[in-house]
Amino acid sequence: MRRVDWRLLDTRTQAQLLRRPAQVTSSTTASTVASIIGEVRDSGDSALRAFGERFDGFAPVDFAVGSAEFAEAEASLSAGLRAAIDEAAERIAAFHRAGMTAPYSVDTAPGVRCERVLRPIQRVGLYVPAGSAPLPSTALMLGVPARLAGCPDIVLCTPPRRDGTADPAVLYAAKRCGITRVFKIGGAQAIAAMAYGTASVPRCDKLFGPGNAYVTEAKRQVAMDVDGAAIDMPAGPSEVLVIADFGANPAFVAADLLSQAEHGPDSQVLLLSDDDRLLDAVSEQLASQLEQLPRADIARRALQSSSAIRVESIEQALAISNRYAPEHLILALRDARAALPQVTAAGSVFLGDWAPEALGDYCSGTNHVLPTSGAARFAGGLNVASFQVAITVQEVQPRGIEAIGPCAVELARAEGLDAHLQAVALRLQAVAS
Repeated sequence: MRRVDWRLLDTRTQAQLLRRPAQVTSSTTASTVASIIGEVRDSGDSALRAFGERFDGFAPVDFAVGSAEFAEAEASLSAGLRAAIDEAAERIAAFHRAGMTAPYSVDTAPGVRCERVLRPIQRVGLYVPAGSAPLPSTALMLGVPARLAGCPDIVLCTPPRRDGTADPAVLYAAKRCGITRVFKIGGAQAIAAMAYGTASVPRCDKLFGPGNAYVTEAKRQVAMDVDGAAIDMPAGPSEVLVIADFGANPAFVAADLLSQAEHGPDSQVLLLSDDDRLLDAVSEQLASQLEQLPRADIARRALQSSSAIRVESIEQALAISNRYAPEHLILALRDARAALPQVTAAGSVFLGDWAPEALGDYCSGTNHVLPTSGAARFAGGLNVASFQVAITVQEVQPRGIEAIGPCAVELARAEGLDAHLQAVALRLQAVAS
């Protein structure tokens, strides 16, 4: 990680320091993804097979996972892993169930009842990464709230392994959520298939899930197309920002930084502290812990676009964090709870020394599908409401049109919309007569 002092940087350099790797290469990524999407739209399954051979080393005849493969996947897992997936699913369900939005109705005037009803999105497409690091936890994070929302048709895409099978832990997690329509397709081509449909993959109304820069760009492009699909949020390469004070444990901080850096070379980690000794100690721990990591090369590449930033105060660190709007924010502070009110933009916050971000990734109960690339300024993490649509309803009795009709007439007259006015005035006349 490069070491910098925020006070010594000009405004332009500060802004450049906070840019994500994916944002730097966005124009090249966009053109590549547009080409992939175009080929899938034009050639369907044949394009998917060609991209499968090119990117995954496997071109399946049948993309769908059959019942036998589900059974083999479950049997291949250890009892401990199955139990961990089951346990995490229950905790995720408990948290998301508690936060579910409820329908409601209210009489806004005598004879006027307004309601808000909830309906599940009819067909949703879930993307579960499984390239260099299969993510069964993502299948849970997507599948559990989709199930709680009551979505009747759930499609899941995940990249195949070199032998043509899907990752068994991903399949078990999907089945644990009641998902049986799984397709072995990865990358931007999977997003295109679910957005537009092919002979094998059904077209979906809304797409969910994180991914690398290409998956994120594919989601952005299909969401901008009137014939494409809606998306949950920009959920791209992983990122974490840690604010640590003098009392933070350097080993813990380094481990938290590396836990995100090992996701991929386009991940980014930032450390902000007002204590030089803490920064020095974390640097030593990073070097030491890297030597023990099987994915050290990936983490090192991510660290090349990451920074350890010396700030004047924790208050300044919080201001920089809000500007960056991290996917994950760890407050390794002596009184982390007291700093929480100052956080205005973050996907998920981890308070104190004993809340590693990895717990949020797996089993604390919160969702790990979170806004990246600064989208935490205006978007929150995935939840049950993400899989639902809210429909408002109005029921008006004759006394209701008498009560609020004149209000509508005045507003329609002010706006010069005579047909609006007439639609209300005719009913007022009918009630009066």
